[in-house]
Amino acid sequence: MKSVEKRGLMDNRPVAVVTGASRGIGRAIALDLAGAGFDIAGIDLALKTTPERAGLDGLAVELADLGAAFLPIEADISLLEGHGKIVTDIEEAFGRIDTLVNNAGIAPLERRDVLETTPESFDEVLSVNLRGTFFLTQAIAGRMIETAEAGDGFSSIIFITSISAEVSSVNRVEYCVSKAGLSMVSTVFADRLAEHGIRVYEVRPGIIETDMTALVKEKYDRLIDGGAVPLGRWGQPDDIARVVTSLACADLGYSTGTVIDASGGMNIRSL
Repeated sequence: MKSVEKRGLMDNRPVAVVTGASRGIGRAIALDLAGAGFDIAGIDLALKTTPERAGLDGLAVELADLGAAFLPIEADISLLEGHGKIVTDIEEAFGRIDTLVNNAGIAPLERRDVLETTPESFDEVLSVNLRGTFFLTQAIAGRMIETAEAGDGFSSIIFITSISAEVSSVNRVEYCVSKAGLSMVSTVFADRLAEHGIRVYEVRPGIIETDMTALVKEKYDRLIDGGAVPLGRWGQPDDIARVVTSLACADLGYSTGTVIDASGGMNIRSL
């Protein structure tokens, strides 16, 4: 792995911050961005992989093979008091932030009918998916404004939400509410940051094959076989990663506040 040292704003390689980077969609995003020339600051709950939890160590090896500098950050984004250190660590390592990918998210530990949803589960899911993500974005946005106003490259913030921002699931209302709220967060930041030239996008994955969906794989297999996904297959983390990289590389540079559906056509309303 390349050593991470403080860089000046004249350096050419852009820097992307990816939350929830150790596995699934976040890992795929980090690798795809690295392949496009980004250095990566990856945030997750653990640095080292254990039988209980994926860590950032595996990602570090793969990023090294791509020639990207990597700063692994062990942090729980629901703990707001840690956000200042996250920003400081990234500043000290890279001196800039060009892209923030808000990918970290959790599902409820137990799927319960909306009439049985507990305050504890509701608060836990929203503390990461919505509250933590909002305030981390707030903390990082100020640093991104400095980069953007220096005129050194393209700046973007990308929120990974879900079709659940609009599609009801009565046995995981916490997740749906968190993603619907995050969709509005994306809109508000797009509105506020446009004057600084920072583009803000929302990407809405559909049924993606990850650890989170593995627990209900049979259900989603039936839905896909029954035509719920017009393109007829599971989505893969790489499908989402390619969308994110396209946005971070300014392929939609005249857009902001835009929602990109990456759901195999589940966004289509059809009779």
